[in-house]
Amino acid sequence: MLIRSGKMQFLFWAAFFSVMLYLWIIAVGLQTFVLPDEKPLEMPYDVVRLMFVLYGLLAVTAVAGTFVAILIDNRYYRNFFGGVMMVGLASLIGAKSLFG
Repeated sequence: MLIRSGKMQFLFWAAFFSVMLYLWIIAVGLQTFVLPDEKPLEMPYDVVRLMFVLYGLLAVTAVAGTFVAILIDNRYYRNFFGGVMMVGLASLIGAKSLFG
């Protein structure tokens, strides 16, 4: 069994959960706003609140991963979390511009 340091394990799991959170955000957004069975009469505030919480968790995991990657000077994870932050912010701005 290959044993890695705790910092590398943290970076791996932070990357894993940030990707899972982003996929969850995309799935919820597509199900609710893009591909609904019928047009909702009013804004589903519970789904908007869920997406707000998911974006917050994504930001926390991305910033924590970036911080640890900078501290141990790991270029791969530093670039990965930088990309996650850019994609997350771009999707947040895109969703805000489409749905108000």
